[in-house]
Amino acid sequence: MGDEPRNGEFQSDHRGAFGEYGGESGGLIDRSFRERIVLVGVTMPDGSTDETEASLDELSLLVDTAGADEVGRVVQRRQAPDPATYVGKGKAQEIKDVSLAVDSDTVVFDDELSPAQQTNLEKILGRSALDRTAVILDIFAQNASSSEGKAQVELAQLKYRLPRLRSTGRSYSQQGGGIGTRGPGETQLEVDRRRLVRRVHKLEDDLRRLRKTRTTQAKARKRTSNRGVSLVGYTNAGKSTVLNRLTDAGVLAEDRLFATLDATTRRLQLPGGEMVFMTDTVGFVRKLPTELVEAFKSTLDVVIDADLLLHVVDASAPDPQANIDVVRRTLREIGAIDVPELLVFNKSDQAPNVDAWVARFPGSVAMSAMDGTGTENLLAAMGDRLRSMSALVELLIPFERGDVMAMVHREGQVLTEMATDDGLVVRARLDADSTGRLRQWIVGQSDGDQTHDEVTS
Repeated sequence: MGDEPRNGEFQSDHRGAFGEYGGESGGLIDRSFRERIVLVGVTMPDGSTDETEASLDELSLLVDTAGADEVGRVVQRRQAPDPATYVGKGKAQEIKDVSLAVDSDTVVFDDELSPAQQTNLEKILGRSALDRTAVILDIFAQNASSSEGKAQVELAQLKYRLPRLRSTGRSYSQQGGGIGTRGPGETQLEVDRRRLVRRVHKLEDDLRRLRKTRTTQAKARKRTSNRGVSLVGYTNAGKSTVLNRLTDAGVLAEDRLFATLDATTRRLQLPGGEMVFMTDTVGFVRKLPTELVEAFKSTLDVVIDADLLLHVVDASAPDPQANIDVVRRTLREIGAIDVPELLVFNKSDQAPNVDAWVARFPGSVAMSAMDGTGTENLLAAMGDRLRSMSALVELLIPFERGDVMAMVHREGQVLTEMATDDGLVVRARLDADSTGRLRQWIVGQSDGDQTHDEVTS
């Protein structure tokens, strides 16, 4: 990392792009130039230097996606964060020296800073001090396209900014006269805080209504035989490309972090005839901000309510296991860890060791969403996994009850039909809801992973 400005670009104002909150664009970054960033990582006793470096490598990609360049890196080992500056006053001075040497505009810390720590650091550094959360929020602000996505990102940004509002020292005189009305009025800080709080409440109400709508839609889907499949995975693992390959969804798929934020649902018919709804969701990263998890609750509910998760893994990544662990940790945080999971090792055309990863996780599949290799195996695995969740039932349906027979065909997978003196004996796979609605016609039942012959009347 040299100390010369890149591409002849030079920025003398150290507040820079990351430094100001708000603005007409609503983002944290001004993309009229490529900002120069120094990254700071801290290794605590429960972590390792390798983990810190891996997290900083990811932060560097996030900074690049946000429209800036890494020009320096500082790593520290501490027993506990310093309450005033997170890294300690001496280390903060060292970071300042590095920033001056490489002519950086902003310093980005890999861990979340408190408002007081951020203020103290900016006084010492003489330039903006931001954390990973601010960078991720800015990327989300760039990529949100739907009204729902924009509202979720704005809510997360406002919650992040609210405790970081700074006083300008201005106050307003109260209007009117008489006892109790004279004297200094509200400060600009109080006015700004009240405006932000009102906006936060408005966004929360809007998203709460949207969440109720999603819940109603999920209940309606549960009453049908169509299963819900959600695509989850580390950001840039290729989830949107997988959705496009399977359903011709036509959603945006780019080789960059958080290219897709808005949930997209498409219908897919599996080789066995089952119809499923596939939903693409936002990607996960290390240290995903709490504000984002809360703001995207309505979107992430799709994951919680899914019948099956397609966990897409970039098989060509430097450490696929670490990415798998990050996704599973996030699923645990949002309450979706118990949803059945099918591991899909994507980008097999770029990963010569993909077979070793498939062998390491029995039941997983490998594919390349770009060229379609392994698509048939994925569809077959999805069908097998979903069928294993259904019960094999045997029904005796009177000949005159054509409506019941139609319901069985509509809501389940009919395996065999045989005419007897008493009516039609039908063997089919049905989910729990359909089994309950057809219980008066059921004469035999077994678990979904048993063979047909194990269903007895």
